[in-house]
Amino acid sequence: MGVRKSTRKNGRKKLDLRVVILAGGSGTRFWPLSRQQNPKQYLKIISDKSLIEETANRLKGLVPPSRLYTIAVAEQTRMLKRLLPRLPGNNFLVEPEARNTAPSLVLTTASIYLKNPEAVVIALPADHFIKDIDEFRRKLMLAAEAAYRFKKIVMFGIPPVSPATGYGYIHVSRSQRQEINGEKFYQVRGFREKPDLPTALEFMQSGEYYWNSGIFLWRADTFAESLRDYAPEMFSAWIKLLPALRKNDRQEIRRVFLEIPALSIDYALIEKIYGSLMSPGDFGWSDLGSWSTLYDYLPEDEDCNVSRDRVVPLEARNCLVFNPGKLTALIGVENLIVVNAGDALLICRKDQDQKVRELVEKLKKEGPEYL
Repeated sequence: MGVRKSTRKNGRKKLDLRVVILAGGSGTRFWPLSRQQNPKQYLKIISDKSLIEETANRLKGLVPPSRLYTIAVAEQTRMLKRLLPRLPGNNFLVEPEARNTAPSLVLTTASIYLKNPEAVVIALPADHFIKDIDEFRRKLMLAAEAAYRFKKIVMFGIPPVSPATGYGYIHVSRSQRQEINGEKFYQVRGFREKPDLPTALEFMQSGEYYWNSGIFLWRADTFAESLRDYAPEMFSAWIKLLPALRKNDRQEIRRVFLEIPALSIDYALIEKIYGSLMSPGDFGWSDLGSWSTLYDYLPEDEDCNVSRDRVVPLEARNCLVFNPGKLTALIGVENLIVVNAGDALLICRKDQDQKVRELVEKLKKEGPEYL
């Protein structure tokens, strides 16, 4: 199959950028609003647009709709087509089954590889928040240039603002780096998963550890070479996928897809690679991993209560309320999260919202109709 030649501008090769929005997942930590039929990325949490619409809107002007892809299971893909009507129909890639991000990204990158092996793939989660969009776009373009020029997998590491124990960390060498237009790309030394508090404090103080944002960039051919060198089981699936995709053999695509380990791309590949690059993602990032993370992004009153809706507090402080279209009155309470989803109501202490996931596991047995 012939490869389309890249055009040149001012003597430099113009990058063929392809953005893949990872639109699957269930978002259980945002129960009761997030459900199996309407997960977190499709919710209007921060604004009047869903999180996935916000993600797509950040890319306007960077890539045309013909270079923007989504991947999710068939049921969620139907929702995506309503939310993102400007995308061509073939750009809504369908997972045969929900199996985490490694199978999804092998499938999407293989599809793009067949169009142009030198295309730079940008893999973005659908449900993150970016405060400084201009800075994000600037850094994204430089990271794409780095991924193309250095033939490395590039990731964004978030400078830690607290000794968080709920994030994985990227360890970098600040003395080993590459630069593009003054932007530094540090060589990755390793990864550390969710440390205890004393270790997280050490990470912050060292200046060599960053939160893993889950945003990755690679050339399609670099991805294939990385699979070959570091994940031979997935490379075997890659080799089988390419002819199946050329023929659009859905039965074979499904069969091979199910051979790929149901792991995150981090565990399956990224953490095994030597010599990846990391760019500091100082653009106001949040993974919106729990209800309490919304405290920094929703309107706040003089008593530090936050909500997008009307709240009348009386001696009530530090509460988060999500009660769309309704008035909420709070009397004499502090540090609560109150979320009304119509058929289910969540009330929990602010410092206990990480247990929402445990609650969802309990509901699988005791109240599955609310999932």
